[in-house]
This record gives sequence, structure tokens and C-alpha cells, in this order.
Amino acid sequence: MAQSASHLRIAGSAEPAPAPDLNDLLTRVSRGDEAAFGAIYDALGASVYGMAKRVIRDPARAEEVSQEVFIQVWQSAARFDAARGNAKSWVLTLAHRRAVDAVRHDQAATNRENKYDWSSGPDFDEVAETVTVSLEHEQVRRCLDSLTGLQREAVDLAYYKGYTYAEVAETLDANPATVKTRMRDGLVRLRDCLGVEA
Repeated sequence: MAQSASHLRIAGSAEPAPAPDLNDLLTRVSRGDEAAFGAIYDALGASVYGMAKRVIRDPARAEEVSQEVFIQVWQSAARFDAARGNAKSWVLTLAHRRAVDAVRHDQAATNRENKYDWSSGPDFDEVAETVTVSLEHEQVRRCLDSLTGLQREAVDLAYYKGYTYAEVAETLDANPATVKTRMRDGLVRLRDCLGVEA
């Protein structure tokens, strides 16, 4: 009995298990592993919500988008390619894209509702919606192409991959103050190109 209690003490004093490898977890999710999906959610849920809330601002809408992101992770984990980046960046890129799409979709819906003649006609025009979203994406791509190389790289790393200013500076081998300035100038140029009110 004493020997068994001693054995339990030794087993209980073992060091905590290392943090799970997110790339490995994502591979397991692609094979339908629900436990791995739960671990990915536990590891990245707060980061995904934080990214969505930074873009969307509305906490309830950010929660909805976060849930949509994890549904997308579950459905498309097989598309993750570790050779092109790590799991956290991949998931945060999905989160950022979905959050930006949500903002643009909500704004487009508000604009359409304000302009819509409610006296007659269908409630929803699927073709117009598809064309609008396609044109909006094309405009964003065109505006991104108008940035300088450093501005485009900095914006891409910060807003699509979730990097901090320090991480962007390190990745681009640039001074953090220069990166901040380039990003600010790039975002101003994007805002003007997209016609967004300051």
C-alpha cells in the first residue's frame, strides 16, 4: 500500500506535458479527430476571437465570425500545408479574411438596404450579391497592389498573418519605427483607395 502511494506521488510530480504541436493537431483534425479539434480550439480560440474583434469591433458579431472560422478549420484542415507556414498563422489568416469579409458584407448589406426600393421586387438578389462581393475583392486586391513592396508585406504580415509590429520588423529585417510608419502610410493609402471614411 505504501509502495503504491509512493508511486502515485512520483507519477503526480512529473513535469506537465509539453504544449501540443499545432501543425500535428491540424493534421489530425483533417482526419476527423475531434479531440485534436478541441485542442486547436482551446489553443487558438482567444486569438481568433481577438483578431475578429479587432477587425469587426462588435463583440457579438466577432463571436459569430470566430465560430464560423472554427467550422471552416474543421471542414478545410486538409488544405493546411505546413510547408507554407505554421498552423497558428493559417488559422489567424482564415480569421482575418472572414472578419474582413463580414465587415464588407455587413457594410454592403447596409448600403443596399438604404438604397433599396422596398415598394416591390424580390427581397434578395443572389446574382447581385455575388457580383458585389467579387467586385469588392477585386478592388481590395487592386488597392493592395498600389502599395509599395514594404507597405504591402508589412500589411500582409500584420493583418493577414497576425504578426505584431516587432515580428513584422524582425521578418522584414527592418527598424520597428520604419515598419510602423510604412504600415500607417499603407493603411491610409488603402483607406483612400477603397473610399472608406476615416
